[in-house]
Amino acid sequence: MLVLAGCNDDKKSSSAAEQKGPPPPTQHFRSRPDLKPPPVDVVTSRSPSAGYVFIAPKMKVAQAGPMILDNAGNVVWFNPLDTDGVADFRVQTYHGRPVLTWWRGHAPMGVGNGYYVLYDDTYHEVGRVYAGNEGAGDVHEFLITDRNTALFPVYRRITTDLSRYGGPKEGRIFEGVVQEVDIATGRVLFEWHSYPAIGLAESYTPMPEALKEHKRAAPWDYLHVNSIDVDEDGNLLVSARNTHAVYKLDRKTGKILWRLGGKRSDFEMGPGTTFNWQHDARRQDHGTITIFDNGAAPPVEKFTRILVLRADPGTKKATLVRSYHHPKRLLAPFEGNAQFLRNGNIFVGWGAIPDYSELDPNGNVLLDVKFGKGLTKITEPDQDADTYRAYRFPWVGHPTSRPALAVDGGTAYVSWNGATDVAKWALLTGPDIEHLEQAKRVAKTGFETAIPLPANAELVQVRALDRQGAVLGTSQLAESQPKSG
Repeated sequence: MLVLAGCNDDKKSSSAAEQKGPPPPTQHFRSRPDLKPPPVDVVTSRSPSAGYVFIAPKMKVAQAGPMILDNAGNVVWFNPLDTDGVADFRVQTYHGRPVLTWWRGHAPMGVGNGYYVLYDDTYHEVGRVYAGNEGAGDVHEFLITDRNTALFPVYRRITTDLSRYGGPKEGRIFEGVVQEVDIATGRVLFEWHSYPAIGLAESYTPMPEALKEHKRAAPWDYLHVNSIDVDEDGNLLVSARNTHAVYKLDRKTGKILWRLGGKRSDFEMGPGTTFNWQHDARRQDHGTITIFDNGAAPPVEKFTRILVLRADPGTKKATLVRSYHHPKRLLAPFEGNAQFLRNGNIFVGWGAIPDYSELDPNGNVLLDVKFGKGLTKITEPDQDADTYRAYRFPWVGHPTSRPALAVDGGTAYVSWNGATDVAKWALLTGPDIEHLEQAKRVAKTGFETAIPLPANAELVQVRALDRQGAVLGTSQLAESQPKSG
């Protein structure tokens, strides 16, 4: 088989983490044998919303990296990275232009040590953001604001007296830090520290036993910041998994304005409003707060819920507006998010469970997709692939590479990683480059399109065409091969 790929977009080698047992399942493309994304299975599809799906498969995968999919589960763009640390892949706006963003790094113990990447619509890096003040960018959030700044968490190891909690007098904790950084200059504009404003007694997670035994151990992750959002008034909403609470912070002073949930809630929590081990707290346009209520781990609930809450600062009461869950009652032990779309639908990434869904406003499943092995129950955190979050966005990609062409057994296989405007492929054949003529046009199908070659084809080339028939790109020239068999 002859493979010709103009692929300056994906030169990075990938290396999956050491894994036990058989290798993870992958997709295979003749025109791009270097790409090995996990398999995708569309279980349900009933008129889902327009736009593409954005996930970042990791854990039990042959290659980890940001991946764009269409509603049929076809790969649109996949960028294998040389690390299994990739998360929070999505489209954001920077200086009025759409950009792809994600976190890269390592996350031992669920605490990230890395940085954030911005790519433009040609799939080239246009920026990196690093934490300031000698911190390291954490995995859980990277939010670009309308000020062209970035909000993200930092986990800082500090020493404090843990004897009151059965630990050493000079014990260690992970303090939650929120930074706002100017993307262009890297200057830290705002920094908030959780300790001692949020006390250790607010935590629901126990201190590591090794710490109690005065052994060298991981710090006590008493808070675990996992989402940051800008509230209606410009202040910040911060979710902390291990205190089962959402905090509103003054964006200028860092003062905690209120607590929602947890042991010191400023709101009376009405029926159905209590959440546990949650992720992804967001303020919605209609004034509610939405929360991905994992309910585990350890399990507190029978299934994970997406909560729509109204927290009234006047009455100091929290009421349940609506809750959603997967009809199979999935219980996501960690990770996950719920994106409320403008049309009223909810796009859900089920975190540690390799599944993403779209629900209508009544909770009916419009799209349900599994990837990797497609497990629905997780008993070990590394049994399968996962994606920290999943999103839906419109996107138009213009790769600067050439379409990739492979000829094998009388068939041409063509793909163009990241190109979203291709509607058809034009097959050119001829005795030499000066005498190529169009032999046929075929519709683009999936990531890779197979085109049978005419019996008399000698040299082969393909052109990518848009819906109006304009040429978007041309592959390299390949020699045809005799049909096998």
